[in-house]
Amino acid sequence: MSSDNEQTNSKAKYIFVVGGVMSGVGKGITVASIARILKSKGFKVSAIKIDPYINVDAGTMNPVEHGEVFVTEDGDETDQDIGNYERFLNENIYRENYMTTGRVYQTVIQKERNLEYKGKCVQVVPHIPAEVRDRIEAATAKTQAEIMLIEIGGTVGEYENLLFLEAARYMHWENPGDVLFVIVSYLPIPSKVGEMKTKPTQHAVRALNAAGIQPDFIVARSEVDIDEPRRKKISIFCNVSKEDVISAPDIETVYDVPINFEKDNLGERILKKFGLEARQKDLIDWRAMVDKYKNASKRVKIGIVGKYFETGDFCLSDSYISVIEAIKHGGLVNDCKPELTWLSAEDIEKNGVEHLKDFDGIIVPQGRGRRSSEGKIKAIQFCRENKVPYFGLCYGMQMAVIEFARHVLGLEGANTEEADPNSPHKVIHIMPGQAELIAKKGYGGTIRLGGWPCQIIKGTHLAKAYEALKGSVETVSERHRHRYEYNNAYREQLEAAGLRVAGTSPDGQIVEAIEITDHPFFIGTQFHPEYISRPLDPHPLFAEFVKVCLNNKKV
Repeated sequence: MSSDNEQTNSKAKYIFVVGGVMSGVGKGITVASIARILKSKGFKVSAIKIDPYINVDAGTMNPVEHGEVFVTEDGDETDQDIGNYERFLNENIYRENYMTTGRVYQTVIQKERNLEYKGKCVQVVPHIPAEVRDRIEAATAKTQAEIMLIEIGGTVGEYENLLFLEAARYMHWENPGDVLFVIVSYLPIPSKVGEMKTKPTQHAVRALNAAGIQPDFIVARSEVDIDEPRRKKISIFCNVSKEDVISAPDIETVYDVPINFEKDNLGERILKKFGLEARQKDLIDWRAMVDKYKNASKRVKIGIVGKYFETGDFCLSDSYISVIEAIKHGGLVNDCKPELTWLSAEDIEKNGVEHLKDFDGIIVPQGRGRRSSEGKIKAIQFCRENKVPYFGLCYGMQMAVIEFARHVLGLEGANTEEADPNSPHKVIHIMPGQAELIAKKGYGGTIRLGGWPCQIIKGTHLAKAYEALKGSVETVSERHRHRYEYNNAYREQLEAAGLRVAGTSPDGQIVEAIEITDHPFFIGTQFHPEYISRPLDPHPLFAEFVKVCLNNKKV
């Protein structure tokens, strides 16, 4: 395999992380945790996610099937694992650190059209793996990472990720001392057998061997710690030393994973294989944060009203993972461990709001479309009328505007243009230029995305929340993902009735946040504060929300 680009940067080190046995085994958290460990030892670390689907990005995918769409500061719609990387590293990850099969093929085809291959016959191999390698190098150069981790989506043995494994194999062949491989594999404990089984992991490693790759580490995911007999068996049958089989049992919080890995000295063993030495002590601030979370003395009940967590007979939280983590971060500031409950908007729509009285606060997160919107509006009305702390995120803000327009201003039929194009009062309408894009079916990557400045209105609850953690601020950068917005034609009416504009774009034209000042906490944001909340740097709005929920806690 060859390309016209430079060869791999010999100064950088690379760690490829793959999965075995089943999806959802924890590759993303493993990558984030290793990155956190190595950063704590004094190295510049970054992480890349490779998704094997043909989609160019995650923006057009159903969140129930794929999980949350995470938006980067520079406006890329990515897999939720990019969010994990940001939270653990406490720094931004940019679009160069995310790729899909669709994105790679799109680039190769465009290069061919541009004659960048100089008349060569462009083939799946070597040119697709070469493009993958070039993208890894470009991301490493941009981030100036000394150690770059690369998560390859899916599981070994799948047809979809073979080309990414080939790129990894070739990078190892070029620079064997600079590339390591980690496989995260599940060790089941069948209830009727009562014994941890290693055979699925053995098969997963052999499938990886078939792609020309021998793992350097095996992360043994299971319900409990791996014991010595199982560790020895994996060592023998998978060609790794016992010390390189890393125990990864189920634990209370994902933030405990780096600490758990360090029990097996994973960080030191990685550095030893790379011929590197630690530059500083490890995980001091991280350990303090985890201890604070585990030992929190207070509890608060928060309900999340949404529609993206029901799949058959199962309830999935991946659709709202950034919201969940941001609430936890808000709890850290308040010596509190929030207790979260999933509330179906469709159930509220059919059966009413009586059960909402049991909660200390309600959040309506992102969403779209007509389905279940009336249930969300009912929940918001309950919060407004009963002084229950309410936090609306993006669609949750838009629903709050609709609820207020209907039940305070008396604008019958008020709605969002998205749910009802024929509404007599489109208090939420489509942004300029978006209608033309929709008419041309220009859906992918065309909405308002990424970090945009928000001007905070002084004297608002919103301003006070930012001031509590950040000091006095006039403008903040917050991330967005929306095609519809607050309709300024109703702004004067809404404000006169008590729905105050608390944040706008710098020119004052786009309403970024609304609030009811005469309420313990009733704030809606067009932006997504959850995207930039991190355990070592909680977002002020989530910290304030949890604080108010505690102050208004039900006895």
